[in-house]
Amino acid sequence: MATEPQIGDLREDPDFEGVPDEVREIRTKEFRQILFNERKRIMSNARRTLTEEMTVDQDDLPDEMDLASADYNQSLSFRLRGRESHLLGKIEEALERLDDGDYWRCEECDAWIGFRRLRARPVTKLCIVCKEKQEHRERAYA
Repeated sequence: MATEPQIGDLREDPDFEGVPDEVREIRTKEFRQILFNERKRIMSNARRTLTEEMTVDQDDLPDEMDLASADYNQSLSFRLRGRESHLLGKIEEALERLDDGDYWRCEECDAWIGFRRLRARPVTKLCIVCKEKQEHRERAYA
């Protein structure tokens, strides 16, 4: 059962003054921890890739199918790490915005983004309305 939205949970218009300082302080700690945990997970994956998935020992692969499969898996792993590297940059930007106090506001319309959206996508810079508009424009040009 869904709980009743609390102050700051939902998107608010640009004239919304924000949440009380006590709530903002609690939420700042919460989101900083979320971002730190995600950064730690990505860094752990990168270390694992470098130590475990970087090499393919051909002696362990008896035939060409095994070698092709291992090659494919290694390629997939590197692509995933590339995507995570991009996400890592977004996490660093989000942490900077959190420090600057800009984290809570949409960079397009200056509306309050809302805690629920930020929990779903902690690196977002856009409120749900602006994100939907952006996706609509992207679909129109696709």
